[in-house]
Amino acid sequence: MSDQKTKAQTFKALHVPGRPIILFNAWDAGSAKAVTASGAKAIATGSWSVAAAHGFDDGEHMPFDLALSNLERIVTATGLPVTIDLESGYGTTPEDVGATVARALQVGAIGCNLEDSSRETGPLRMAADQASRLKSARNAAERLGIPAFLNARTDVFLAASSDMHEGLVEEALQRARTYADAGADGLFVPGLVDEKLIARVVEGSPLPVNIMASASAPSAVRLAELGVARISHGPGPYRMMMKALESAARAALL
Repeated sequence: MSDQKTKAQTFKALHVPGRPIILFNAWDAGSAKAVTASGAKAIATGSWSVAAAHGFDDGEHMPFDLALSNLERIVTATGLPVTIDLESGYGTTPEDVGATVARALQVGAIGCNLEDSSRETGPLRMAADQASRLKSARNAAERLGIPAFLNARTDVFLAASSDMHEGLVEEALQRARTYADAGADGLFVPGLVDEKLIARVVEGSPLPVNIMASASAPSAVRLAELGVARISHGPGPYRMMMKALESAARAALL
């Protein structure tokens, strides 16, 4: 537990605006070992990749027990801090989310992503509802004595077309303030790629900002200049590897 606590503290300290931690997302023990060997400072899973690697669609279709056993193998395979993508928390109530987070921490995670997309009520939860879920997650971590990094993902931008993003910045920032008050440590804004809007979110957010790398997003160097504190790669690494595998298989079969 003391080693896990140290890893959690180390991971939080890596979130420095302007010197972002870069997370090249893994999906199983083998990919975690490869990312570790690259010199990475931490390992993050991506729910889409983990689900796809096990034959499931994203969106909590993968059984949570299977996701946990996969997490445990990843933690065993690397000495780095490991944060898990828990999607919407695998639960309908805040108490359910707290139990989910507790189980992930008990097998070795030092943090998690929790998104405000809703499986039950539509594209986005009300901010107050998501805050209750984050509070429950924070309480679960505190009971275990682990300073877990709660990365609050808001899908405000992901759920809207890019031409609407400018008008959604204030909503995202209001959610950031609400989520910070609930105990979140970071703000993840997938789908946001416009430099000017990223700069506005970074400036206005009380939490360090996480941007997802993509072909349309600014480069890592530019994101650092904008003050981003965390860059994650989501499903990109898995898709790249599967494309390479398919191409190699096609060549072998000719």
